[in-house]
Amino acid sequence: SSGINAEYGDDCWMERERGADGKLVPNPELFPEGIAALADAIHSMGLKIGIYEDYGTKTCGGYPGTKDHIEDDVNLFASWGIDSLKLDGCYCNTSEFSTGYPAVTKALNATGRPILYSCSWPAYLHDKDKVPYGDIAENCNLWRNYADIQDSWD
Repeated sequence: SSGINAEYGDDCWMERERGADGKLVPNPELFPEGIAALADAIHSMGLKIGIYEDYGTKTCGGYPGTKDHIEDDVNLFASWGIDSLKLDGCYCNTSEFSTGYPAVTKALNATGRPILYSCSWPAYLHDKDKVPYGDIAENCNLWRNYADIQDSWD
């Protein structure tokens, strides 16, 4: 056994705009059968599936963020059978994190589906001495502390 038990998708999985109904739309070229079908296929292999979103107005790659769409987005993820959500922190004011990330926690819990919640909350806070780890631990299953690593050896 390899120890691998989950498949995670990252940014850029969706269309650049929400659908007419306000919902996120998977890129049909990447996911011609949709995310729910992909989740079913991954679950049939005994694996879990994770998806990426961003608390801001856009993802880091410029796709629709979850701000002002929290309940709709997490309900959509639950309906697709998503097992894990990575929530990034681009295109938003970090002063909103202390209410925004917990709002996502509340919405995830309200779906009735157990969805692992990975927060990027502390990674975007510049003063690492003032990171509210108590609040983060209360709301997130795991979290990212720092920016992406780079392959710079200079």
